[in-house]
Amino acid sequence: MTSATVTSPDVIITRESPRQDEVVRLIGDLDAYLGALYPAESNDLLDIDSLDQPDMRFFVASRGGAVVGCGALRIDAEGYGEVKRMYVDPAARGGRIGRRLMDRIAEQARAEGLALLRLETGIHQAEALALYRKLGFADRGPFGGYGPDPLSVFMEKRA
Repeated sequence: MTSATVTSPDVIITRESPRQDEVVRLIGDLDAYLGALYPAESNDLLDIDSLDQPDMRFFVASRGGAVVGCGALRIDAEGYGEVKRMYVDPAARGGRIGRRLMDRIAEQARAEGLALLRLETGIHQAEALALYRKLGFADRGPFGGYGPDPLSVFMEKRA
């Protein structure tokens, strides 16, 4: 299920199935990280089955054959794309992997004819918030099935 690949000298980003052992481990790490930051009612965590649905486009970042990051684009029936499950292994941070994943997700959104990208993240994720703002995301109110949550930040930008 691979499609266009984005590469750099050390990182390869491909569209793949989330049902790989290394990806499942990475998603588990993300769940543990978010679980340490927020109460369960503030975590909207998608499991592997949810990530492997027709409305999802799942991307894997790997370096030297090891999975170091992931992110997904959910195609919403209302005509926008939602960024989901963005995560870079802490040991791999600082190499612009998150930015590369977001660039690939935005590229896919444009290819899908989506004009807007939206996301929800948490107030305690300063690095993620800084990246999203640097990429042009602006704060907005809750969207889709989200309700107001003082621990959430809702953002969007033109794809």
